Amino acid sequence: MEAQTLLDLPAVLALEIAAGQTPPRLTLTRDEADELAEHVATDLRGLVPQVDAARLALAGALFDPVELLRPNFPVWSTLGDLARRVPRGQLENVVAFGSNDGQMPAPALEPSPHYADGPMRLLPLSLLAPAELAETLSEQWELQLIGRGEAGAHTADWLMRTLGIPLEHVRYLTRHDLMALTCVQYEHVNLAPLWALLEAALLTPERDESAMSARGLGWHYAQGTITAQSPAQWLATQHGEPQQRAHDFAGIVFELRQYAALLDAHQLPLAMAGDDSEAGRGYLLETLAPATANGSAPTLYAHEAPGLGVVAITLSQRDADGSVRVLAHGYPLHPQARDALLSRLSERYGMAIELQARGEVVLDESGRLSAPAQ
Repeated sequence: MEAQTLLDLPAVLALEIAAGQTPPRLTLTRDEADELAEHVATDLRGLVPQVDAARLALAGALFDPVELLRPNFPVWSTLGDLARRVPRGQLENVVAFGSNDGQMPAPALEPSPHYADGPMRLLPLSLLAPAELAETLSEQWELQLIGRGEAGAHTADWLMRTLGIPLEHVRYLTRHDLMALTCVQYEHVNLAPLWALLEAALLTPERDESAMSARGLGWHYAQGTITAQSPAQWLATQHGEPQQRAHDFAGIVFELRQYAALLDAHQLPLAMAGDDSEAGRGYLLETLAPATANGSAPTLYAHEAPGLGVVAITLSQRDADGSVRVLAHGYPLHPQARDALLSRLSERYGMAIELQARGEVVLDESGRLSAPAQ
């Protein structure tokens, strides 16, 4: 262990892969990682000569951006921890970590094949700089990489030969650069509010942040969790003809699913606002009222929308006067979650799973999410 305090300056080597191509593997061997690290060190010395006073650490693994931009930045944190364990001066102060028998030295450095089809792959690296040099080096690091961060020809050629795929661009980005790039990408697809929440979770996790989605759903970040407004609650505040309201409700659930998928990829917990709501495996559930003894047996109704399938499931019972009493609404966040949601409702209310559907979203006379009266 080193007595000297070293501060991390995280970055990536970003590989823009040619259209239609996928890397045949997601990790480099130890020898390959060592060889690549030497190429990277040569590139960085040409950009920021002061890097010789720091330790360069590189992980020979190809990640998707969502795998790196997670709370506490676990990939960079693990990379820094491993690099600090290597005696200073070894490998001329360049430390690389690759796979041995197909395994990286720590689980956090194992990319998931689930995200392997993205157009950009990122090799994490970090400069571990002495505290007295860190501020100056960080300024140069940010300045030079954003302006002159294209990887050297030898580095790009080595990557293409080793991975066996053509690359459009290979360049260095600091973590700040990567976050700025991701922000622009999310803004381009109307997900700027989601990025505001993610940025708070990543950079200022102690600070609350609120946002409203492009379609008008309320969101809030606090204490490590992102909370969504109930789609049924959102619907209750809307106006217009029933058909339009039903269409807009389906759009809100579609957007909710987009947010949920990305939050899951960034490993941020999702909850739903409300005193009696819960987040299960792939679904959100809100309980609105208890079942009454003098009402009918509770029934399950599936709200469906074209192209989306089941967008919500309502549990209801009929009161003695024949009116519909809504007990709960559940929202499957992907098609495979429907059965888990139904099982949870069956468990909570002690009922058989018999799902009714009419192929539409059912609203009551006030335009609220409901169930058929008959």
